[in-house]
Amino acid sequence: MNVMIEHHADTSMAKSKPLNLGQSILLSLGIICLSGCQENNSRIYSESLKNSQEINQLDKRIQELEIHLGKKNLGAEGKESKAPAGPIKSLTFRLGSKDDRLRIYWADGSNSDLPCTKEQSIWVCG
Repeated sequence: MNVMIEHHADTSMAKSKPLNLGQSILLSLGIICLSGCQENNSRIYSESLKNSQEINQLDKRIQELEIHLGKKNLGAEGKESKAPAGPIKSLTFRLGSKDDRLRIYWADGSNSDLPCTKEQSIWVCG
């Protein structure tokens, strides 16, 4: 098999030289490798696109669940007063009354009441 390649030294046409068998094989292998790389890149790209879409779907689902859980938590917090952030000024523990409780006095002047119960000789508040 002889393949002819034109070789231009300058603007004038030079004679074509035939490729020998080794050069033809190398040229063919190069073309095959380049086309194989292109197919591999296309496969990698489509897998990457699929993975990206799956990640986006999971991210969207996580956001939906966070919103759903946030709404549930907001409903629970509305029933009880939320403790303010900041240092505690003092505590009082009230026993023997109708409402046993731990009262927390905060540095900002507010207070929070935690109901307490006695369980197996241990007081639990919260």
